[in-house]
Amino acid sequence: EVQLVESGGGLVQPGGSLRLSCAASGFTFSSYAMSWVRQAPGKGLEWVSAINAGGGSGSTSYVDSVKGRFTISRDNAKNTVYLQMNSLNPEDTAVYYCAKDLSSTWSGVFASWGQGTQVTVSS
Repeated sequence: EVQLVESGGGLVQPGGSLRLSCAASGFTFSSYAMSWVRQAPGKGLEWVSAINAGGGSGSTSYVDSVKGRFTISRDNAKNTVYLQMNSLNPEDTAVYYCAKDLSSTWSGVFASWGQGTQVTVSS
């Protein structure tokens, strides 16, 4: 059974940082692209970032609103994907979900989702 468990969310002041983690199990983690997707209060799902199966700086992509502030990475030995979020602003407030792609490269079609972790940016 595929399991994705997010952690690291919380309350942070504008300009602050958080690091989200997603621990994966039940599948060959190193064979699949992974994404972070968020849902702000009262809004729909928004894809945030993706990393291909092999990892590395050339295999990442971001929505324009987080470029230069967020960094996605993965540790295939630990079956974990991370999202380092810097310079947070209130518009980043959302539930952040980890999602497993259908393939080794980002397709935007997700086979599995975690339960989400709340990120609140407020003074």
